[in-house]
This record gives sequence, structure tokens and C-alpha cells, in this order.
Amino acid sequence: MDSLPAHLFTDPVWNALTSQHSHLAVIEGDARRYPVNVAPFAALAKPTELALWELHSLLAPGEYVWLFGTHYPELPELRNEGTLECGQMVLTREISAKPADIQLLRAADADAMIALTDLAFPGFFRTHTYEMGAYYGVWLDSRDESGQLIAMTGERLTLDGYTEVSGVCTHPEHRGKGLAASLIAKVARNHVEQGIVSFLHVAAANTGAIELYRKLGFVETRRPVLTRIGRPG
Repeated sequence: MDSLPAHLFTDPVWNALTSQHSHLAVIEGDARRYPVNVAPFAALAKPTELALWELHSLLAPGEYVWLFGTHYPELPELRNEGTLECGQMVLTREISAKPADIQLLRAADADAMIALTDLAFPGFFRTHTYEMGAYYGVWLDSRDESGQLIAMTGERLTLDGYTEVSGVCTHPEHRGKGLAASLIAKVARNHVEQGIVSFLHVAAANTGAIELYRKLGFVETRRPVLTRIGRPG
């Protein structure tokens, strides 16, 4: 497979929150969002002024969320805080990677996961993001209090037949060891066993990550733009 169906992936957040992640959805009319401690993503059934009002009611003062697309009406009570262009990619082949000491991450590892991901993409990983799927990591030395999480990868958006590879992060001091490739391969193998397709999103400006994903067998299918909508404090 080298494509992703537009009816699911034009707004994968909406399709996740109305299917595999419906148990996580916080709903008000035509607006849906993930809980604030899970992920900063929301979606609207239709980009209408009423739906934005409903989204407004789901946001605390000073809070923001990301929505797929850019064509949203202006609402004085909400602020357009910028956009982010991403590459949407799908895995087209089996990944071969070096073996690594990979461990399943648990709720107790949430602080370590946040500390690591904040080095690369601060604000996207939250205290309960791990509830979106399975996350795996590599620890330096040990997993006890003296250990350090140095690399991780997991799952984020889940749709019917498709699961997103996400949270791909390696500590700067441990890059170049093939840890990211090993972790992505682990998640992708799980997806094959489950009969689902792996996909991911990556910031269009992150050319280094895009190059890695292409080497592993991911192919870009489209370049969606996300809009950051905030409720002033």
C-alpha cells in the first residue's frame, strides 16, 4: 500500500474520535477533542461558526488545540495561533532493524516519556498520552530510579484498519545508534500481526526525520496543514 484514503485521512482526528478512540472523545455538539491530559487535538464535524462555539466550550481559558485544515470561520472568542505543515506518510514494506533491548512502557513511565519528548516536540506528549496506544522504550543502564529513558516510539491516532506510529524520539546523546529504527520496526511488526496499516505524521520542516522514515519504507501521501486554535486566557 502506498496511499491513504482521503475519506479517513483528510481529518484523521475526527475519524479516530468517532471510531477506535471514541472512548477518549470529549464531545459538545459537532466538536470533539481528546482530554487535555491525553493530546492537544480536536476536530469538527463541519467547519461552521456553531461548531467553533461548541469547541470554545470544550477549551479552558489559555488552552489551545490543533485542528486539521485551515478553512475555519473567525470567532472573536477564539484565536488562530498559527499553522503547522506536516507530511502524512504510510509504511509500504517490512522494516529490518538492529535488535535492541526494547521494553513496553507503563503509566509509571509517563514522566520519563514527557521529559524525553519535550526535547523534540514540547507540548504534544501529555501525562496520559500513553492511553492512546502501546508505547515502547529503550532505557540506559536500568529502568529503576537511576535509569534514563533514551528512546521511545508508540501509537497515537487509531482509525479502522490504520494506526499511527508516533512519539518517535531519541535523546540527542544517543542518536545514530539505530534505536529509532528498532522501535519503529517493533511497532510496525505489531501492526502487521494485527492486520492494520502503519502511518505517521511528521513536521514538513523536519527533513532529518523524513529522510529516516523514507529509508525505512514510509512514503508520503499528502501534506496536510494543521491550525492551532486557542481560547484566550
